[in-house]
Amino acid sequence: MNEFKKTPTIQDVARVAQVSSATVSRALTSPERVSEATRERITEAVLATGYTVNQMARSLRLRAAKTILIAIPNIGNPFYSTILDAVVQDAAERGYGVLVANRLGGDPTRGLKDYFYSNRADGLLLFDASLDLEALQDLPLVRGNRPLVLSCDDIPDAPLDMVMTDNREAVETAVQHLIGLGHTKIGTVRSRTTPNVPSERHAGFELAMQRAGLPIRQEWVWQGDHAIAGGIAAAESWLALDERPTALFCGNDETAIGFISRLRRAGVECPRDVSVIGFDDIAVAEHLSPALTTMRQPRHQMGKVATALLLDILEGPAGERPPIRHVLKSELVIRTSTSAPPA
Repeated sequence: MNEFKKTPTIQDVARVAQVSSATVSRALTSPERVSEATRERITEAVLATGYTVNQMARSLRLRAAKTILIAIPNIGNPFYSTILDAVVQDAAERGYGVLVANRLGGDPTRGLKDYFYSNRADGLLLFDASLDLEALQDLPLVRGNRPLVLSCDDIPDAPLDMVMTDNREAVETAVQHLIGLGHTKIGTVRSRTTPNVPSERHAGFELAMQRAGLPIRQEWVWQGDHAIAGGIAAAESWLALDERPTALFCGNDETAIGFISRLRRAGVECPRDVSVIGFDDIAVAEHLSPALTTMRQPRHQMGKVATALLLDILEGPAGERPPIRHVLKSELVIRTSTSAPPA
């Protein structure tokens, strides 16, 4: 229970954190100037006193930073470049700047909240659902609304505004394409998963296989990491098998690229020996040899819709409302990495 009956002040925070008022001020305005241990004590103190929830929320209402924060797991992944371009462009048109947080070290949720405690950001676009979402539930509210939009991953029943693609339905379409070519021995390299949240893409794979009456063999299911390295590791396992699947669904394009490249070094050709389909349709996919068959996510639209939703929250009417969920459609793009199975 909050022990402070009067409106909490920065002096209250300093007393609880056992630091000076000047140190608290620095931590809230320029957190990089304060050690991590001290910043953690101050963060705990502002939460304990209620200073963050009350005073900082009031500050955000009266003196907005006109800046939004986008958090992504890997800025080097080409999947995010189109999304980021759409976010920056649409935010600028509405008078907002954009800060980018790229897989923060230490406690990433605490790092993200520092942007809000120091009034450097008004809202958060979160493209990394592997973070501790519950820890972000206490962000300072804006007129009663949480200034947070989650995109890319679907987390069922989460009380959050979300923009996502139809992952399960899209993967069903991808696997049905392989089945339609005549493949009955189909494996998969799974995407990186979020703790305690089922993978919608893998659920789509399982559903498509079950509907076709095809077995899901666990030795043909590999865990990827959304990177080329995961595809290379899966290819090495594929090469070691006595009986191999003739087609593979990869949870993203980079994984598919790693898989195909490793097999080629071993003299195995795609699609002559194995068909491969990816997910995302990153820019390089159509320029590979073979050109990659994949599911195209509407990345530009994802960035635009997520940005509009967040800015509408920041500028919209006060009051509680049910979470908004936008589900966007993916598209099958057939190229030359898939064909009928070898005779």
